[in-house]
Amino acid sequence: MQIVYIFAVMTPFTLYVVDDESSITEGIRLALEADYGIRTFADAESALSAIRATPPDLILLDIGLPGISGLDALAEIKKVHPTLPVIMITAYEDVDSVVTAMKQGAYDYIVKPLHMDGLEVTIQNALDSVRLRKEVHLLQARYLEENLPCFIGESRAILDVMEFIETVAKSPDTPILLVGETGTGKELLASSIHYRSPNFKGPLATVNCAAIPRDLIESELFGYEKGAFSGARPSGKKGLIEEAGGGTLFLDEVGDLSLEAQAKMLRFLEEGEFYRVGGTKKLQVATRLVSATNKDIDQMVERNEFRRDLYFRLGVIKVHIPSLNERQDDILLLAKHFLSLFNEKFNRNFTAIASDAEKALLKHKWTGNVRELKNLVERAVLTGRGPELSTRDLGLFDRQSDPYSHTAAGSATLPTITEAGVDITEIEKAMERYYLEEALRIAGGNESKAARLLNLNHHTYRYRRKKLLKS
Repeated sequence: MQIVYIFAVMTPFTLYVVDDESSITEGIRLALEADYGIRTFADAESALSAIRATPPDLILLDIGLPGISGLDALAEIKKVHPTLPVIMITAYEDVDSVVTAMKQGAYDYIVKPLHMDGLEVTIQNALDSVRLRKEVHLLQARYLEENLPCFIGESRAILDVMEFIETVAKSPDTPILLVGETGTGKELLASSIHYRSPNFKGPLATVNCAAIPRDLIESELFGYEKGAFSGARPSGKKGLIEEAGGGTLFLDEVGDLSLEAQAKMLRFLEEGEFYRVGGTKKLQVATRLVSATNKDIDQMVERNEFRRDLYFRLGVIKVHIPSLNERQDDILLLAKHFLSLFNEKFNRNFTAIASDAEKALLKHKWTGNVRELKNLVERAVLTGRGPELSTRDLGLFDRQSDPYSHTAAGSATLPTITEAGVDITEIEKAMERYYLEEALRIAGGNESKAARLLNLNHHTYRYRRKKLLKS
């Protein structure tokens, strides 16, 4: 099955016009019906009923309506559809009502008598963010139509990988080794394999071998019996292999397995059996093993750091995941996806990515791959001013010539505290994530060097980075 990204021809945006003056509603209809799907309502009650059944893309809502007022209707709309843009209409500049409407989430307001040129500009600006969401929803619908994890992208490099995965995933037990740089999406691909395999109804268990101390990895994988070691649970514990029975076990960073754990894993792969730590009872479990690494396992084998026989067993099927630099056609698609994602998360209203920022994204060398792009867009959405995501927001300007680069991570663009407040925890996470990833970029992917740039030891750097990436 070939996965192809398609931007379908957009259906016209739908606008609901709610005003008790027929001259207003009909005037707007005549002016805009060539470009938009228009429905008109004389009162809030009928409009709210229609919105519940079929929400439009934008609403023009009169403040001074009979029955339910425009302000009360706005409150009801925002309860159900918080991101739906609503432009308020008022017969005069009633400052108090306008301020109340804006606090309740109105996008903007216009004053009667209406000037169609100005109204069209306001509508187009409001619909820019809707257009972005529609593009992303179209993208997501195409890639998630089977409710299965998948890569977002249209590049030949990633399409080839997904076509191959579609074939090899059909086996319930053949081991698969995923090889690729940090941040290329190995965990997502492992999930795709699981849900496309006959084991999809079983559990998907994941372990990061690099994040668990070597003296504990065996007990995590194989479990242990009571009294197996100091601090063991009195009742013992199932290992992840047992937890993944009938499903899939994903071993991330498999190159960090100790030689002792490698020997046990080889026995399990060859015979389908193992012993818990401290146990004498032979256990058998049927599970699919998917492994991943960003290390050169061939060199590790030559240095006797990784068992050659285990390497052959893990890599019965070997899949190379292309780096983001090999997926140029996907960079802007992913950036738009992340922009929409963090717009919603941080309640921001960026409408698009500026053209110079798009060029900078395409020119950038992605040492951290998709994860770096995601973190970059997250920080830009959190700290940028908008309405478009700029090169400066992304931090992709010329660092040597731009004095802004010497300020504290762009403190000039940190979000101001509004009446709605700000989430200081999310801001702190985004800023820390930025510096951890930026140091890694400058260090050329070398974690030890990145840690030194931040005056951290290697273990602290790795722990904080992994913790933030999972949050």
